[in-house]
Amino acid sequence: MRYKTGEDKYQTTMLPACIEDYVRENHMCRVIEAFTAQLDMVQLEYKYAESKEVGNRPYDPRMMLSLYIYGYLNRVRSSRRLEAETERNIEVIWLMNGLRPDDKTISNFRKDNAKAIKKTFRAFSKMFRDLEMFGEGLEATDGVKFRANNSRKNNHNKTTVERELSRIDKRITEYMNALEQADKEEEAEEKNQPTAEEIKAALEKLNDRKVKFEELLERVEEEGEVSTVDPDSRLMHSGGDNRKLDVCYNVQTITDGKNHLIVDFDVTNQPEDKGNLENMSEKAKEVLEVETLTNLADKGYYDGEDIEKCEDNGVTCLIAKPKAGGAKKEEGYSRENFVYCPEKDAYICPCQNELGFMRLQNHSDGKEYRVYSNFSACNKCPQRESCTKSRYRQILRLPYQETLDTVDKRTRENKELYRKRQEIVEHPFGTVKAVWGYKQFLCRGKEKVTAETALAYLAYNLRRAINIFKADGRNLEAALTA
Repeated sequence: MRYKTGEDKYQTTMLPACIEDYVRENHMCRVIEAFTAQLDMVQLEYKYAESKEVGNRPYDPRMMLSLYIYGYLNRVRSSRRLEAETERNIEVIWLMNGLRPDDKTISNFRKDNAKAIKKTFRAFSKMFRDLEMFGEGLEATDGVKFRANNSRKNNHNKTTVERELSRIDKRITEYMNALEQADKEEEAEEKNQPTAEEIKAALEKLNDRKVKFEELLERVEEEGEVSTVDPDSRLMHSGGDNRKLDVCYNVQTITDGKNHLIVDFDVTNQPEDKGNLENMSEKAKEVLEVETLTNLADKGYYDGEDIEKCEDNGVTCLIAKPKAGGAKKEEGYSRENFVYCPEKDAYICPCQNELGFMRLQNHSDGKEYRVYSNFSACNKCPQRESCTKSRYRQILRLPYQETLDTVDKRTRENKELYRKRQEIVEHPFGTVKAVWGYKQFLCRGKEKVTAETALAYLAYNLRRAINIFKADGRNLEAALTA
């Protein structure tokens, strides 16, 4: 049978004369090297940015950073696998000039330079801002959950700790009864029955475990939630993979509308997105060096105080309004059907009755709400059964409601613009999590997790920039070195 034939394994061949010939022009490795060459490693505060004249020579931090960027671009994140790449991958050999750091050295670089790597991401954003890769202020903000390097079994709250203490007490009681029975008998009649010595050893372990969980209970009562392996992670709804709850980090991300490049991010351990819109908007304004921008966000960011801060600081918000909670009303009698009249400081109900201001009420969120009602009108209204299950209808006016009304109207009038939110901000999440498979962090602790996120997002931005320049027939390496 005839097949295609390759090179003879035993035939002497001539490899390229120098390492430089291993990688073609316009290759991704050349772009990575061009990018790291532009960085001020001293200003970014990389360890060994300045080497000493005496002692063992360290690896150049630019070279180590290039190795990690290449790894994240090619779905290789662990230090051991990166070490293997330095020995077998011709592109990495070119990037590292033939150097082969061990896995411990590679791992220590990410650990020792966590803050510097985050600064590097911002340096990238500012560098590509100067290359006009970002637009004129259309941004989208969203949060994404990445699983922490921490099992749910190592995450504790008051309920789980008290349950475990109850179980331990029950086991101790059982062993104490068994020990008392064993003391009455010189020998165990059944082969499977434990001896007195075995029972005492088990009791000692249980008592040690009880002390541990009693200390844990004190921490839980003070902190509310404790993760023993990764102390900064928290239990939250992760979404995807049919997992309802998992120990995660919530990574807040703001993405530019022009080329879907990530402008900046922030790693939090708060399950909710609420309260992060103003923070992310200010980060984007600083990176892009603009005074105003438009920020698109989903209903998870619908918070009056946060939105008002954004609006006061030059951020135009478009945010979906969440559905009203509480008992379901018949059609035509929901909260949206009550129209506020600012001249009278009253709400006009669907039956054209006025609900005036009655009192202030402290809400569970710590804010003071204004309550509007009209007992006499509701008492005589023939539609009361359709409107409320109580004797009269009450309308709570939220703090910052005027700002929320303005944003709601703006969002309704700009539906086509708001529809771009998902395609802008979900693009990076789909690439990083679904395509590249970065669903769980390898490191522990918020600082190291932030460095991991910076590398993943840096790889995403760089890949996106390479593709955009290639599609336009431009050379990104030349643009970076110009």
